[in-house]
This record gives sequence, structure tokens and C-alpha cells, in this order.
Amino acid sequence: MLALLHDYAWAPFAEFGFLRRALIGCLALSLAAPPLGVFLVLRRMSLTADVLAHGILPGIAAGFLVAGLSVTAMSIGGLVAGLAVGIGAGALSRATGGREDAALAALYLVALALGVTLISTRAGSVELSHLLFGSVLGVDDPALLMMAGVASLTLLVLAFAWRPLVLECFDPGFAAAAGARGGAWHMLFLALVVLNVLAAFQALGTLMAVGLMMLPAVAARHWGRSVGGMTYAAVGIALVSAWAGLLFSYHLDLPSGPAIVLVAGASWVLSVLAGPVDGLLPRLLRRSHLTG
Repeated sequence: MLALLHDYAWAPFAEFGFLRRALIGCLALSLAAPPLGVFLVLRRMSLTADVLAHGILPGIAAGFLVAGLSVTAMSIGGLVAGLAVGIGAGALSRATGGREDAALAALYLVALALGVTLISTRAGSVELSHLLFGSVLGVDDPALLMMAGVASLTLLVLAFAWRPLVLECFDPGFAAAAGARGGAWHMLFLALVVLNVLAAFQALGTLMAVGLMMLPAVAARHWGRSVGGMTYAAVGIALVSAWAGLLFSYHLDLPSGPAIVLVAGASWVLSVLAGPVDGLLPRLLRRSHLTG
């Protein structure tokens, strides 16, 4: 039994270096991105990460046109574009009094159209597939270093920004009265989301970069009642999803990025059905107990 478990669960990572790099990169993303996803859920901004994932596309396309499939060039371009969309939408909404989601939608649509236009001018089918869907098994050392660096920076910033972010989620009026500078923390938070989406791009592509950020976070609300409990649950779900997704990809010959996101999606479905906090089955059992 132990030998069979080793053959299926660990032997592929021990044998192939590219699988080990992919696992390490995805584990780094799984530590940093889900806590941001939890705050996005609490702020009712769940679709913001997806908007920003598409918003980085023109910068990535510009980097590709300049230097080809260079991680450095595409990362710099994506960072500039993502910050322009994320922070620009926040600044516009606060300056004009309009809704931030409306500004995000407008900037996101313009950025997406511009990115697709730029990519279509030179990219072939292989490059287009890489940009849109990623290549987690092709993660090289520069991409791995970027993932680890972004994860480390995110966790360090969250250690200092945790209390202000929680306060702004639950009582923004009190945070403003206490001089917590909610606008500055919000902009910093959006910058972290952009960085993590950009780090995930190499592994999961622009279309699925938010999978490890949002699906575990949405599932975690069924496993924890506090912000800390939800965060621990989201990170645990993301770690298991990354590991299991890569194994399914290897053994069943599936594309790696979608396999990871599908496992995270299955975890969400399981959480909705059986999670102790507002899961469907626990609620039905409590209801039948009360009516019985």
C-alpha cells in the first residue's frame, strides 16, 4: 500500500525535475494568493481578480512583441498594465465619486481588446496558447524565482497590513474615523493582487491565473467562520489542489494548468455540499433534526 502510494503520489516529482519546479512554483502561489482571495470575497470583489488577470494582457503582449517569450519582459509589461488597470480604477472612482467596479469594467475591456490585438499581430498558435493558458510544466528558474519572490513579498506585506485590511472589510466607517488611511491600504492590496496574478500567469496563463486565488477562497467560507480560519482553509485547499492537479495531469495526460483549477473547483463543490459552515448537507441535517 505504501509502495503504491509512493508510486502515484511522490515518484513523478522525484523522477522529473520539471515536475518538481512546477510543484514548488504552485505551492508558492498557493501560500500567497488564497489570503488575497479571502479578502476579495469579504469585500465582495470576487470578480476583481479575474478583471485584473485580463488587464495584464496588453502589457504581457507588449513584452512578448519586444523580447519574445521572455519572463522578465512580459513580467514588467504585465506589471505596468495590471497596476494601470487596478490602481487606475481605484483612483478614478475615488476622484470622480463613481463606482470602482464600473471603472474596472471599462479599463478591463479596453485592456483586453488591446492585448488581443497586439498578440494577433505576431503570435502563432503555440505562443498564443502559452500566453492564454500558461505552461506550468515549462516553469523555468527565472519564473520560479519570480513566484517565490512574489509569494514572500505578499506574505511579508500581509503581516503588516492584516489588521487594517480586516478593519476596512468589516467597518470601513470606523477605519476612516480612526485615520487608518483605507485608500492607501486598498491601493496596496490591489497591487498585491496584480503581482500574484502576474506570478500565476507563467503557470496558469491569463485566462486561469485567478484559479488558485479565488476557488480556494470561495470554498474556504464553508470551513471557517473567522478571517484567520478561512485563510488557513483556503491555503490548505490550494496546496492540495496544486499537488493533486499535477498528479492528475501526469497520470491521466491532462493539461496541467486546467487540471489544477479543476481540482480546486472540485474542492469548492465538495465544500458547498459538505462544508460545516452553511454547507448544503449539514443544513439539511440540522433542518431535519429540528423538524423531527
